[in-house]
Amino acid sequence: MTFFFDQDAPDDLAFWLRHRGHTVFFLREVLPITSPDEDVLAEANTRGAILVTCNRDDFIALAKRQAHVGIVILIRRRTRQSEIAGMQRLLAGAGEQGLTNNINFA
Repeated sequence: MTFFFDQDAPDDLAFWLRHRGHTVFFLREVLPITSPDEDVLAEANTRGAILVTCNRDDFIALAKRQAHVGIVILIRRRTRQSEIAGMQRLLAGAGEQGLTNNINFA
C-alpha cells in the first residue's frame, strides 16, 4: 500500500510501514508544511496514497467535500509503540480493501 504522511503524523510509524514493504511519502518532502488541507489531500490522491494524519476534525469534514483514496486518522497515544500497534491492528483487520475510499481510525 502507499501512504502519505501529513506533517503531524509520527515518522516512527512511517518507518515501521516502510519496513513492512509499504511506500510512504512525507508531506514535507513534496509540499510546504503550511499547505492547506485541500492541497494535502489532493497530493495524496495524485499519488494514489492513503493519507495518514492526526488532524481529525479538518480531514473528516474535508472528506465529505473532496474525493480521497482513503484516510487514516491516527489517535495519539502515550507511546509510539502504542500508535504502531494501533496501525498494525487496523491493517490486519481492514486490509487494503478496508482502507481504500474510507476513513479509518488507528
